[in-house]
Amino acid sequence: MTDSSEPAHVVVVAHAPLASALLACAAHVFPDAPGFVHALDIPADEPPEASVARAQALQATVEMQRCLVLTDVWGATPGNVALRWAQGQGWPVLAGVNLPMLLRSIAYRHETGGQWVQRAVDGARNGIVTSLEASSAP
Repeated sequence: MTDSSEPAHVVVVAHAPLASALLACAAHVFPDAPGFVHALDIPADEPPEASVARAQALQATVEMQRCLVLTDVWGATPGNVALRWAQGQGWPVLAGVNLPMLLRSIAYRHETGGQWVQRAVDGARNGIVTSLEASSAP
């Protein structure tokens, strides 16, 4: 990734319809998110090569110098598609996407690469709470 002054994008690559659902949720909190957060839903019956081609087509239509790619499951088809596509660009891929990870990715997208990635990881981890741990649970 390059310096933090360049526009940053987030791409969610996940089993359909998770990517689109996460984008819709994020838009409730960040109404401008659809301008820089992109969903790439991977249908169960789509060949991985076709999914990579769709990712490349997205990249061809949007200027993405800085990008963080979030995926649902490492080693599953969406994760493999994300890796094939993003590694060629030098973009980090984070697996285990959840809504807190995505919201952190959006909120801190102006930070530098390593800090931005760590904020997303921290958001994902800190967003997992049990009622037994939460002292202020309703």
